[in-house]
Amino acid sequence: MSGVTTSARGFNLKSWLAERGVDRLLILLIPAFLAMVAFFIYPTMYGTYLSFHPMDAKSGALGNYRSFFGDPYMRDSIWNTFRIALPVSLINVFAAIPLAVRLRHRVRGKRTINTLLVIPMSLGTVLVAEGLSAYLAPNGWFNRTLLATGIIDQPLQLLHNFWGVMISLLITGFPFAFLLTLSYISGINPKMEEAASTLGATSWQRFRYITFPLLTPGLAITFCLNFVLAFSVFPSANLLGNPAGDSHVLAVAAAQAIVNNYDYSMASAISVITGGFELAVVALVLVMRSRLYSGSTSGGKG
Repeated sequence: MSGVTTSARGFNLKSWLAERGVDRLLILLIPAFLAMVAFFIYPTMYGTYLSFHPMDAKSGALGNYRSFFGDPYMRDSIWNTFRIALPVSLINVFAAIPLAVRLRHRVRGKRTINTLLVIPMSLGTVLVAEGLSAYLAPNGWFNRTLLATGIIDQPLQLLHNFWGVMISLLITGFPFAFLLTLSYISGINPKMEEAASTLGATSWQRFRYITFPLLTPGLAITFCLNFVLAFSVFPSANLLGNPAGDSHVLAVAAAQAIVNNYDYSMASAISVITGGFELAVVALVLVMRSRLYSGSTSGGKG
């Protein structure tokens, strides 16, 4: 009778999930999962599939990869990308540390400083690149100021080369690195440093032996995220760099394969190569982090 009554009342999803030990709140993950499938998993799988089907079917499944690594100009795009992404990521991470350490405590104008640092990140790379193209031009404010003060005798060439791309990525990537570093360092229990101070440790010793080791796991993650963003540079390389020369990065090579040759399979192969190098660097950093620091990654708080 009870079974008939339950059937008559209809299907109860809450009871069905509870019987199987599934939290019904997991249903809220369905939209996010579907979005991930539609905008990440499926494009990645389809792009990988397409990379093994070159336009010239006679070249075989690995034809795109042989063409890429066999062309010195295309192969150099790997070095150009690393030459930009690695220094930018390291500079952003290490420059964020002292500022995050200082702003961890109560500082006058802290909110204003945080707001000013976040603005470049909110503007986006395209708008920042457009502004820098006027600011760093030979007759821009930067060069005019240096010429007026007598620091230089002729304008600095900061556009359409390696330096323009670097400056743009530093401006847009530093706020991201700073906010992540500040969040990690804020999780470190300040009483640990206070205890070391009572034992006679200097500020440098407290940072070296307490703060920095606890901050290392967070710095590794910050570097990985900054590196992935910088490694996929495209707007800055086109607007401020020299896409045909030292700024011919992997993203530019993929775009040129589509725009110039309508070769989507080659562009997919370049994208797969880009993702492979990114994963290799991220994996290497995470392995180094696990070997250098095996303690808690919670920052020592709580």
